[in-house]
Amino acid sequence: MIKIDFAKGNGLVPCIVQDADTLQVLMLGYMNEESLQKTVETGLATYFSRSRQALWIKGETSSHFQHVQEILVDCDEDTILLKVKQDGAACHTGRYSCFYRNLDGEEIL
Repeated sequence: MIKIDFAKGNGLVPCIVQDADTLQVLMLGYMNEESLQKTVETGLATYFSRSRQALWIKGETSSHFQHVQEILVDCDEDTILLKVKQDGAACHTGRYSCFYRNLDGEEIL
């Protein structure tokens, strides 16, 4: 198993989340070793909240769970890519993806 380098980011690494079928980027979260282990064990995307300083399972309050289909690691071993089956919206705004605006602020999705 690849050893993720959590030391580079003060114990956290970015985690890009992608729809497993469409490959649309849904969101960006952060993981620590414990959240990655929980994700592997449960098959549900689990992140580390920088604001709350705690683990959170995506969907635990909204029921918009992310069912992990595949976990990929980048070439530097310091970024994770999750391919997921998304229940409902990934974004806290209720949109399917957090990436719904261009740089001018125009909604594109």
